[in-house]
Amino acid sequence: MRIEVYDSTLRDGAQAEGISYSLEDKLLIARRLDALGVHYIEGGWPNSTNPKDLAFFQEAKKLGLRAKVTAFGSTRRATNAPEQDATLQTLLKAETESIALFGKSWTLHATEILRTTLAGNVQLIEDSVAYLVAHGREVIYDAEHFFDGYKADADYAVETLWAAERGGARVLVLCDTNGGTLTSEMGHIVEEVKAQIGIPFGIHTHNDAGVGVANTLVAVERGAVQVQGTFNGYGERCGNANLCSILPNLELKMGFETVGRDNLAGLMDFSRFLSEIANVYHDHRQPYVGESAFAHKGGAHIDGVMKVAHSFEHIQPERVGNERRFLVSDQAGGATIVSKLRRFLPDIAKRDPLVGRVLARVKQLEHEGYQFEAAEGSFELLARRAQGTYEDVFTLINFRTINRRIGEQAEEAEAIVKVAVGDAEYHTVAAGDGPVNALDQALRKALEQEFPALKQVHLEDYKVRVLSSGDGTAAKVRVLIESSDGKDVWGTVGVSENVIEASWIALADSLHYKLMKDALAERAVGATGTD
Repeated sequence: MRIEVYDSTLRDGAQAEGISYSLEDKLLIARRLDALGVHYIEGGWPNSTNPKDLAFFQEAKKLGLRAKVTAFGSTRRATNAPEQDATLQTLLKAETESIALFGKSWTLHATEILRTTLAGNVQLIEDSVAYLVAHGREVIYDAEHFFDGYKADADYAVETLWAAERGGARVLVLCDTNGGTLTSEMGHIVEEVKAQIGIPFGIHTHNDAGVGVANTLVAVERGAVQVQGTFNGYGERCGNANLCSILPNLELKMGFETVGRDNLAGLMDFSRFLSEIANVYHDHRQPYVGESAFAHKGGAHIDGVMKVAHSFEHIQPERVGNERRFLVSDQAGGATIVSKLRRFLPDIAKRDPLVGRVLARVKQLEHEGYQFEAAEGSFELLARRAQGTYEDVFTLINFRTINRRIGEQAEEAEAIVKVAVGDAEYHTVAAGDGPVNALDQALRKALEQEFPALKQVHLEDYKVRVLSSGDGTAAKVRVLIESSDGKDVWGTVGVSENVIEASWIALADSLHYKLMKDALAERAVGATGTD
């Protein structure tokens, strides 16, 4: 059985704190949603105060999407006839095949928010739906606050559904708008309601009680044919039900068809893409699509996974586009190090002396505050240096940074760097937005003369963590840097009581990694005799 996937990332997701999409962002996301295979893309609420959403619907028509782009809006005002209601008229102007119309299911909202009578609320639901249907639109009726309304007055909440059904809605969506319904309540309410309506129903849940995904799944078990949610769970307050969890659960564990298993393999890639466009941190611990979802740290876990993968994994990570990772830490044993080394030394055996040397070095460095879980570039450099296949081609001699105040607020940073490349020394000065940026600029200025390929490297992310807060300003800090050359992304780490020095170490490793990577690639080409 196919479950319709109705995505609200562009509307509900944009209501999350800290998230704002430009028109270009929304169009880009819509294309990717369509490629992923969702069936409905809710583009926003077109109205006179939100011209960006109205512009989106005009531009989206040019994209040739397979998904149904859907406009979202409310039932008419109690004082307006449908043909005179500005909201309904603007919904029609969006010229979408489908419209999601929400109305009130809760007596409290009918009388206190809309300030109308209970009978009047029922009438405006039916009128609004019928008016849009008469103009050739498919109407998805979102019964807002349905579960709170049902618990307050079950008969009235169902009566509002009947009104939308009489008006010609294609599907009735039961909304847990406040996100406070528990899964046990959800199951029996859906079961009771299903027996009283005559058309298909869907489910729209929020995550305020932490059970948004569970509530969606139990509703599908009880017969819901449409699931509404957002990717990465973006949404107001605690977010909406997360489609990144809902889709694989339905498709891989419950036997339903959603976007299709081939498309599901692109789920993690889409999740990371969305985080980048939204300019928010990608949740590493997110089920299925987080970088930590299939990451193993304990030695016994790693040993088990290497023998039988599903002994410690509930699905194959590739099915959602993720990958298995073995983390290097002070809990690591030989099996962990072997698994990490095999990513670039596929034939290494557990008893190879290199394993012991690398393990000892890792444990020593982690005792000093290093962490290699997110610094695979630094780990590979450590291993290559221990193996003797990479020798540092430049050496850091010293550095100094200076901050100068300009005017009352602005500051300018300057860095002075001395490095050695073979017998030559380079002494350079550069300015930057801050001391770390200035240091990066000065280091590149010194090295790019000898190594032009370093011009391809740019900083993707920079994080600082204080390791021993009890030591105050004398505490050690760990700096993690993520770098990219446009093809690969790698992480490096530095630790010191001085945040600038820790940054210096991590920056140097990021450049060493690029040089090592290119040198190994050249050797591989030379070994095969190809260009």
